[in-house]
Amino acid sequence: MDPVRSEAAANTAPPPRSLIASDRVIGTEVRRTDGSKVGRIERLMLDKRSGRVAYAVMSFGGFLGMGEEYYTLPWAVLRYDPGLDAYVVDITEAQLRDAPARSPEGGDPEDERAWEEHVHRYYNAAPYWGI
Repeated sequence: MDPVRSEAAANTAPPPRSLIASDRVIGTEVRRTDGSKVGRIERLMLDKRSGRVAYAVMSFGGFLGMGEEYYTLPWAVLRYDPGLDAYVVDITEAQLRDAPARSPEGGDPEDERAWEEHVHRYYNAAPYWGI
């Protein structure tokens, strides 16, 4: 086998796929950059027109599903860390407790643009509709 051709073939291999089914994202932990647990993804909110993930609704606190609070995180503030097998967000507990809370169902973003703008400003995230 020609080593030059073999090396060229290895360098042109397609990158690994980064797609994931939504049902595999639901239930995934959300952690801080230090690895401490923040919460768990309960639901994804999709933009119907663009197909982009707009938000993740995350549960936080509570015990055995009781007393949990729900927060909508702009998808842009989350990044997947394969080493932690979790989505990572750079947010303190105080910032999270002061964040706009949400129901586990989220809401219909088309009816709540002012709320969406508030959430994006709070997390200093680029709005999904302007990406």
